[in-house]
Order: sequence, then structure tokens, then C-alpha cells
Amino acid sequence: MTPLTASDKPDPDPDAVSQPEGRRVAEVLGNERLTAMAGAVLLVLFAVEIVTVVALRALMPMHFFVGVLLTGPVAVKTASTGWRFLRYYTRSPAYRRKGPPRPLQRTLAPLLVASTLAVIVSGLALAAAGPAPMVLLQVHAISFLVWLATVIVHAAAYLPRVPKSIREDWSHRPSAPVPGRTARVASNGLALAAAGTAAVLLLPTAAPWAGWITQSVSGFGILAVVLIVTAVVVVTVRRLRRRA
Repeated sequence: MTPLTASDKPDPDPDAVSQPEGRRVAEVLGNERLTAMAGAVLLVLFAVEIVTVVALRALMPMHFFVGVLLTGPVAVKTASTGWRFLRYYTRSPAYRRKGPPRPLQRTLAPLLVASTLAVIVSGLALAAAGPAPMVLLQVHAISFLVWLATVIVHAAAYLPRVPKSIREDWSHRPSAPVPGRTARVASNGLALAAAGTAAVLLLPTAAPWAGWITQSVSGFGILAVVLIVTAVVVVTVRRLRRRA
């Protein structure tokens, strides 16, 4: 049996400890639930974006729109995980007790953040510059594949916890009630609304791409690459877990 890490242990009940300590525990749980909420939104948008990549000829406007829309929940999730990182390494007792992510996730986290930002920034740059700059296309394609590999590992590690965190936040009888649900929902909602507004305003810049799509790789070719990358990552993760 694999021993539990600190981050796998059951969440403490903030009502079962002293009042100051309860507030600190509630902050940790609130941060986790904010991250889970943003992650759930991202998972849906990522799935849609991958589908548009497979049928890029027909779905270029949607690909662009969802790509801009992603910036909202990405900002929320980056901020919430960055806050946990900061609080953990500044030795906040509650965050230290919660513990760090597992070694594999800690190792891949910088690559996941960097590849996510590279995909989004290069995509926005392509929207502004048009189909001409080949270097931007290459950066966008390579960063997408790196992102795909790392996000699969990330989702496999954290997806089982996301439904529980969201369910606890919306339950009438949560096992660990945590104040601030309205603020968490508002943060995600406002970020999504701001990104959606930007996506609508910037959508006309996607028009020059309508008749482009001259790449030699078809949608089925892209799908094959996606499936190969997914298979390699899944096999690698399973082997690493067995060794652990």
C-alpha cells in the first residue's frame, strides 16, 4: 500500500480546532476549492479546444474564441496555486500541514504553467499578426504538445479530488464548511465574463484565418499526434506510480 502524503490526508474540520487556527485551516480549504472550481471550468474548455484543433478548418473561429476565453480561468487557477506556493514556502503553518504536491506534480508544475502561457500568448500573437509568421505557428504547435502532455499528468493526479471539493462547497451539509463560497464563485465568474468579453471583441481578428489552413497535417493527423502523446504520457505515469 502506498503511504499517504500530506496532501492526500483528509481535510481537517475548521470547526474542530481553535478559532484562529480554524480560520487558517478554512483559508487553505477555501484556496483548494477555488482552485478546483477554476480547474473544472478549464477542463471543459480544454476539451472543447482540443476538439476544435482536430477540425481546425471548420472550427477556427471557435478555436480562437475558446482560446481567449481560457485566459480567465487560467488567471484564477494560476493565482490560487501561486498563493498556495507562496504561503507554503513562507512557512505558513496551515499550508505546511496541508503539505506540498507529490514530487512528479511539483516537477511538472513550472513546465505546465510555462506551456499554458506559451500556448495562449502565441495564439493571441497569431491572431494579431495573421497567418504569416511561421515561427509563431511553430511555437504555438510545440507548446500545445508540451502542454497536452503535462496537463494529462496534472489532470490524472488531481481530477479525483475536484468533484469532492466542488460538491463540498455546494452541499447543504458539508463535512467541512468553509466561508467565502460567494467570493470563490464571483472570482471565477468575473474572470470568465472578462475573458468572454475580450473573446467577443477580438473575434474579428480571426477573420484573416478563415481561408488559410494550408498546413500539410490534416485534422486526422493532429488527432493521431494527440492520441500518441496521450498514450505515451499515460504509460509513463503508470510506470512511475508502480516504481513509487
